[in-house]
Amino acid sequence: MQAFTEFSTINALGGFHGGDMLVQLFFFIVLLFAVGKFAWGPVVNMMQKREEYVASEIDAAEEARANAEKSQKEAEDRLKQTRQEAQQIIEEAKNAGVKQERDIVESARKEAERIRLAAQEEIQNEKEKALQALQDQVASLSVLIASKVIEKEISAQDQEALINEYLKEVGEER
Repeated sequence: MQAFTEFSTINALGGFHGGDMLVQLFFFIVLLFAVGKFAWGPVVNMMQKREEYVASEIDAAEEARANAEKSQKEAEDRLKQTRQEAQQIIEEAKNAGVKQERDIVESARKEAERIRLAAQEEIQNEKEKALQALQDQVASLSVLIASKVIEKEISAQDQEALINEYLKEVGEER
């Protein structure tokens, strides 16, 4: 009897019912099966798709970063090459300027030398002309003096006066 009272006390307090427990276990398993069949599969598929999407986004970001680094390196290389080309153009311009300066100075020296030689030649020609003219005047003056001396014999004073007179005439002719 005591066992019965203990059993009924357990039942009265909420007790332990094996049949209820089996029913609950059965419905729990059915619920797990239903959830596994209808809900778990789509949730797992959705999670896999999300994982694949995130992985593809990470790969795309890595690829974009690699492309950006590659583009930056190419831009730096082009900038470096452009700077080198600019430096080369500047050097060539400097060299061309120095060469042009030398050419101008050399041509100016040659022109100055040509002008100097032409001037010396002209001076020499004018000098020869002047000497020739002077010789001609001296000769004509000598002939004139000689003819005057022959015409009359003159004293030393008259001769000096005559020479001075002819010298004046020569000075006026110039």
